[in-house]
Amino acid sequence: MIFIKALKDLYEDAKNIKEKDPACKNVLEVMILYPGFHILIFHKLSNFLYRHKLFFIARLNSQLGRFFTGIEIHPGAKIGKRLFIDHGMGIVIGETATIGDDCTIYHNSTLGGTGKDKYKRHPDIGNNVMVGCGAKILGPIKIGNNVKVGANSIVLKNIPDNVTVVKCNRMTNWGR
Repeated sequence: MIFIKALKDLYEDAKNIKEKDPACKNVLEVMILYPGFHILIFHKLSNFLYRHKLFFIARLNSQLGRFFTGIEIHPGAKIGKRLFIDHGMGIVIGETATIGDDCTIYHNSTLGGTGKDKYKRHPDIGNNVMVGCGAKILGPIKIGNNVKVGANSIVLKNIPDNVTVVKCNRMTNWGR
């Protein structure tokens, strides 16, 4: 029963990726070629093992997933439905992070800790959140629903629902 539900969830994840990625031709392509999908398989198994207190095997499996995909998700992280990891190389998701449903995370992003907290160390991401490439969301903070985090942004504070967070650098005297 659990195995069949996991397969249905993975198929739903693959369909979601196909729908969100304009370069994707079909669901089979997602299942064979997309590392963002492959890491979800590794994570579902690692998280199952972690919840059953098989910590070493869970970490070993997650490290194998990292080796094959370049995406590091701690087995303790809680991930909702239909996560789309696009161009996933360099993504890190920490142990106490939670991610809601229908989120998108682009390459080189981190949902990590600051090193200052002991128990809850990583962010909680709401539903329908987009994390741009290179974004860093750090600490036990909450990111609301329908939030967009711009590329290379660094987020250290709670963000309410329906907000776009960006980093803006002004360059003056460029080219002179």
